[in-house]
Amino acid sequence: MEESRSPTPRELEILKVLWELGPSTVRQVHEHRFRDQGIAQNTVQTLLRLMSEPEKGLVTFEQQGRTFVYSAAYSRDQSAAQFLDKVFDGAASEMVLSLLRSERISSAELEQMRAMIDAARRTNSKSKRTGGQANE
Repeated sequence: MEESRSPTPRELEILKVLWELGPSTVRQVHEHRFRDQGIAQNTVQTLLRLMSEPEKGLVTFEQQGRTFVYSAAYSRDQSAAQFLDKVFDGAASEMVLSLLRSERISSAELEQMRAMIDAARRTNSKSKRTGGQANE
């Protein structure tokens, strides 16, 4: 994501809804996250419209009759990779170290991370043995 495409906190909330629900209407996004916060549906509609403009490029939309269905232009994984590149110059170990220093990771999360790392190691080992074509 380019600098001009970095989402504001509210835009990030909308992206999280779209990542969770998939393609959604303004009403669906509003009801899922914003109605209980007292934010008007028109506000969500305006934000989605702005997020779809080329300068932002955070969402795309498809018109279905009179209804617009919005989708995130980037997956959560793509956004995370772009954040890693922008903030940590692509060094995942530096990002993990920063998280560990902040003491925001619980013991349970550390165990989950260990399991994910072990699974990634196994996948990488298989990939090297099969000439770069890991079984999926």
